[in-house]
Amino acid sequence: MESSDAKFPQNPPLKTEKLVHLTQICLRILAIGTALAATSVMATSKQTTVIFGTVFSARYSYSSAFKFFAFANAFASAFTLLSLFYVLLFGRPGSNPANYFILFIHDLFMASLVLAGCAAATAVGYIGRYGNNHIGWIAICDQFGKFCNRVTGSVILSYVAFLFLLILTVISASRSRKIQV
Repeated sequence: MESSDAKFPQNPPLKTEKLVHLTQICLRILAIGTALAATSVMATSKQTTVIFGTVFSARYSYSSAFKFFAFANAFASAFTLLSLFYVLLFGRPGSNPANYFILFIHDLFMASLVLAGCAAATAVGYIGRYGNNHIGWIAICDQFGKFCNRVTGSVILSYVAFLFLLILTVISASRSRKIQV
């Protein structure tokens, strides 16, 4: 009787390693692009309107949460670019699993930073869109619709960047577990 190994040849490990390497490169490029786009959209979000004869303006820089969000995404995209170079130089298929542990720590930190920025921007954005009747804060998105829509788009892009970084964290953790103690 033939064994199932003869009928179904296994993929060589090197092919799988190359696929993981290519996946990491693509995910890092996507994470850089979405985080950079989120930063750009947030940094250019501004609107001026006249309410009862008084000029009001909304900018991301007026909110410390939005500033933190923009800087967190810029920082994450810059350091993910550095990690892309690290993967290209030291993350070749068959390389030392300790390199993946360094990437795991990096990806975990970047994912946490982007998520913290998203949480801060989401909280302030929610209050801006819906207000808070208990405290007496009114919603401003009725008057600053363009600004609020750009902020919402920026936050969505950042959550996508977080998703890419989270997947990278899982891949790096999986690859680093092969470290020999």
